[in-house]
Amino acid sequence: MITLREMKIEDYNEIIELWEHTEGMWLSEADSLPHIQTYLERNPYCSFVAEEQLDTQTTVLAGTLLAGHDGRRGYMYHLAVDPAYRGQRIATQLIEKAMKGLTDAGIDKCHIFVMATNVEGQHFWVANGWEKRDSFYVFSKDVPQH
Repeated sequence: MITLREMKIEDYNEIIELWEHTEGMWLSEADSLPHIQTYLERNPYCSFVAEEQLDTQTTVLAGTLLAGHDGRRGYMYHLAVDPAYRGQRIATQLIEKAMKGLTDAGIDKCHIFVMATNVEGQHFWVANGWEKRDSFYVFSKDVPQH
């Protein structure tokens, strides 16, 4: 049976392994342990993992969703479901949990960044009621480090 719970930094090694093996996912230095820890601390009740309890001592990570907000808009990153667990609505359940966390935080709009080359991911989000926005572009710049 699959259960969902809030993501903890202690999950990091399993999470990063899943992300590294998820097609269409792009990782950066922002996905390092200290950055993820800070993100989770700033955004409680927004990021979740799905796991299966195999026996009394063994759980398997089935999926993840990293989500948070800036006080104005919500953002979702790294929705990933292990291929062995796909087709069980795990992704949808993770999204619903994260959306509840964002709603409880007073957030009324959420964005997800999907790589232009991740066609499967784009289809997933559209099929789940998300709107592909063509009315603006995202511009990025590295922040100078001291």
